[in-house]
Amino acid sequence: MFSALLAILLLSPLVAGPAPKTAADLLLTGGRVWTADPSRPLAEAVGVRAGRVVFVGSDAEAARLKGPKTKVVALRGRLVTPGFEDAHLHLMSGARNLERVDLAEETTLAGLQEKIRSFAEANPKNPWVVGRGWVYGSFPGGLPTREQLDAIVPDRPAYMDCYDGHTGWANSKALALAGITKETKDPVNGTIVRDPKTGEPTGALKEAAGSLVEELIPEPSAERHYALLLQALAVLNRTGITAVQDAGWTPEEVARFLPLLERARAEGRLTVRTRLTVDISPDGPAPGIAEAVRLRDRYRDGAIVFGGVKGYVDGVIEAHTAAMLAPYSDDPALGQGTPRWEKAALDGAVAAADKAGLQVWLHAIGDRGIRMALDAYEAAAKQNGPRDRRDRVEHVEAIDAADAPRFATLGAVASMQPLHANPDQNNEEVWSRNIGPERAGRGFAWRLIEKSGGRLAFGSDWPVVTPDVFRGLYCAVARKTREGKPAGGWQPQLAVPVDSALRHYTIDAAWAGFGEKERGSISVGKRADLVVLSRDILAAPPEEILQTRVLLTLFDGKAVWRDPSFD
Repeated sequence: MFSALLAILLLSPLVAGPAPKTAADLLLTGGRVWTADPSRPLAEAVGVRAGRVVFVGSDAEAARLKGPKTKVVALRGRLVTPGFEDAHLHLMSGARNLERVDLAEETTLAGLQEKIRSFAEANPKNPWVVGRGWVYGSFPGGLPTREQLDAIVPDRPAYMDCYDGHTGWANSKALALAGITKETKDPVNGTIVRDPKTGEPTGALKEAAGSLVEELIPEPSAERHYALLLQALAVLNRTGITAVQDAGWTPEEVARFLPLLERARAEGRLTVRTRLTVDISPDGPAPGIAEAVRLRDRYRDGAIVFGGVKGYVDGVIEAHTAAMLAPYSDDPALGQGTPRWEKAALDGAVAAADKAGLQVWLHAIGDRGIRMALDAYEAAAKQNGPRDRRDRVEHVEAIDAADAPRFATLGAVASMQPLHANPDQNNEEVWSRNIGPERAGRGFAWRLIEKSGGRLAFGSDWPVVTPDVFRGLYCAVARKTREGKPAGGWQPQLAVPVDSALRHYTIDAAWAGFGEKERGSISVGKRADLVVLSRDILAAPPEEILQTRVLLTLFDGKAVWRDPSFD
């Protein structure tokens, strides 16, 4: 039945349509084209001219666009999709991480130590040894100690950021340089973890306490940062990403990094469309809002766009800093987590940003934090009147069931990162344990929000996890680790079908960034940001998603990545 339906769609006039008379610059033919456009969901061929899609339809119709200078790419049955859009990452942090020790995928203390030791030995002239990516489940009790890091880096300051960016791991030299002792007071919104017997700092630094060390780490030069940016763009293009939405720049980062993006654009090397946001703080959101308005008015379209502000409502479940409606299950004495904002202050900041016409992003992971974010959006809409807001809740890890339908009601975006739900030891031994089975049963509730009419946008949070889209797609569809565990998937009722996951990485992500008129689907008139995959993941078992490669990435119709095996 599916094959018959496909044949009908491919031959339908809605799909093919009249071919343009002018020859195309590029034709992709003989494949299966998944368009993300409901008016013509499947096709065989795509035509491109001057960086735009000019034809979507059948091979027979596409032949009429072939001219003497037309380049033809034979797909040989492979799948074409719109370019992927990562709806939540940290571009320059991901770039900077390319020259640091990468601890992702290591799940044991011994494995972490060996990787750090090897990196330190290979880089003896580095004044600091810096990395990120460790998970809480790698350590007895869920948190690292300075002694564990001193054992492998005794001669230099060392600092390793957790995979989620909310907890740091410092050795004794780093603590000493930062002046962190048993007498040091916790900073606002931060905790210096201390030995309960001696009061001495253990080396674990939660939330804002990490900045006491991080601000001492030498920054790369502007030229080095630019080289890392170009490497990061190449990494993204190789996984089929042609657009990203960056989750918050401080004013200092705007001054440091915006010239690098402008330089890449001027040199024709900015091969990923970027939508950027400005951080706002509970200490005073007005400067961030003003800066976002200034940048929005200057960067309204093109490959660099500003359009919103980003705030943090809470922390993370693993560190017991996410704001919950009830106490943490593993240790109720730890309470419910503390929001970073008072409700009135959050409501006021959101209303002010909304009045200025800005999109608002709120990091909210715990069920109480998510509710606070949605309440703030509802209050702003009542205060300022109707408009196309598309405000966003970032992460949405542990939602209360009553709040799932509110995304549809408010027109808000659930911006979520599928690989955060990777059901590994960190999930089982820390994340799920901390909030208990009842709340974990609504963990990363993609399908629950989707079924209630809410709009999802998928991303990675890179460098929190890899930007590899196929890892994210697989977790969204199977809710299993790469090793296929657990056998039936973790909370499989919350998984989404592969076509839904693809939509959340393409047209839905574009919509979340107000970019759906230009990208996100393969439609006539849109930018020719396209991806050719090594296999048809729509027809293959979920496990084959992990074996899929990007063979060709087109940005404005030009190849920015081509697998050497693709002829």
